[in-house]
Amino acid sequence: MSQKKLALKPSVEVPIWHEPARKKAISKRTKAALVILLLLVPIVIYFGIRIGDRQYLVISLILLFLSMLPFFMIFEDRKPQARELIVIAVLVALAVAGRGAFFMLPQFKPVAAIVIISAISFGPETGFLVGCLTALVSNMFFSQGPWTPWQMFAFGMIGFIAGLFYRFGWLKTTRISLCTFGFFSIFLIYGLIMNPASLLMFTTNLTKESLLAVFISGAPMDLVHAISTVVFLAVLAKPFLEKLARIKKKYGLIEE
Repeated sequence: MSQKKLALKPSVEVPIWHEPARKKAISKRTKAALVILLLLVPIVIYFGIRIGDRQYLVISLILLFLSMLPFFMIFEDRKPQARELIVIAVLVALAVAGRGAFFMLPQFKPVAAIVIISAISFGPETGFLVGCLTALVSNMFFSQGPWTPWQMFAFGMIGFIAGLFYRFGWLKTTRISLCTFGFFSIFLIYGLIMNPASLLMFTTNLTKESLLAVFISGAPMDLVHAISTVVFLAVLAKPFLEKLARIKKKYGLIEE
């Protein structure tokens, strides 16, 4: 009797979402978004610092307007459908509700995870918009202040970079890839923006010693934030990405 040989499966992690990452060249729309988000947004924040902290709400609204420009470039020759805007609103509402639900745990929030999922599902421009809106709306409950524009920019950049990395195939839809990106995005994007920002809210005279001190003092909170992002990505990524993929396919939403 001939015995059948069992084929051993390679120990390769299967993507949690079946839509593969696609490599694309940088489009004109993405180049325009990069100019807006990496040039105009920092300029607006800088002038907000020069004007004074009391203008933070005006600066936040200007940032919101700038963050909407790349998003609406997606639609080019057509108007956005109401259902597309509703999906964005729901994602923002989930992120805001998640931040509120864990208010008793400082920095242990699902915001960055939901922003990353939004960017993978609908592109970097949408990821930036979801991040900006989440920071602005949630701070209506947690209190607005001069930190709001910085948080909008920080969460927005996490979404934008996640979307770009996924588009070029550098970010995979496996738990290891998503959690690794989520962990380091808190230190290298959010922390890199928010830690110096906390110093700029009190003084414009930055020194190496003061920057080093603020990064060291902020490291424990960034670590908690990074761990929470990993936890929420591990739990939420699979169901969220699958449901958003079905919605996107069924209704033809926000095609990149």
